[in-house]
Amino acid sequence: MQWTDEGVILSVRPHAETAAVVEVFTRQHGRHLGLVHGGRSRKVRPVLQIGNHVDVSWKARLSDQLGVMTVEPRRGYGVEVMDDAAALAAVMSICALSRALAERDPHPNLFEVTLFVLGFLDDAELWPPLYVRWELALLDEFGFGLELTRCAVTGGATDLVYVSPKSGRAVSLEAGEAYKDRLLPLPAFLRGSPGNGVQTSDILAGLDLSAHFLAARLFDPRDASLPEPRSRLRALLAKVNAPI
Repeated sequence: MQWTDEGVILSVRPHAETAAVVEVFTRQHGRHLGLVHGGRSRKVRPVLQIGNHVDVSWKARLSDQLGVMTVEPRRGYGVEVMDDAAALAAVMSICALSRALAERDPHPNLFEVTLFVLGFLDDAELWPPLYVRWELALLDEFGFGLELTRCAVTGGATDLVYVSPKSGRAVSLEAGEAYKDRLLPLPAFLRGSPGNGVQTSDILAGLDLSAHFLAARLFDPRDASLPEPRSRLRALLAKVNAPI
């Protein structure tokens, strides 16, 4: 068995004295693990950084074996944003959340979205709302996509300002007024183009919205919590008071 692909490195752990077990989110082969010989060497370690975009070759005698992997660098997203704590936390959060994907289950659309978001991490105005949309895309890949274009009560497409925490469907201002304390806010940038730009409060509302469904539908059933990098990302963005 042998294949070549491109991917984003999700995790690296030492193996024996010089090797490393590397976990990669690939375009055509999904989340995949492999043994990288010399992965702990001074030459290879810079390539095996979480968030790096790499070319991957994998081979094994049988398809269900760990296999041997070789990687070549394409772009080091984590290194590029090393001086930006929030952007670096976004890289780490994307990689940590991607590890929830089933092993070897392809998600080419999510892979494309992932590269798209990583490519904008040098633009502080663009990447936070893109990141929120990435989390919604992740939910969609699991079959838990939110319905944010029509009111769950009236079927209308206007004045959508809430989301039902149970169904994940949008609710209009009028239909949700009596229950607003039990509904989640739907930030403007997720229901259209915000006239005054995306505010920090909108980003936080978007993160809280996606976090609710990530926890309820992915992590709570596994008796797990949201990854620490995701919590750190939210905390770092909460410190920003100016419009994003």
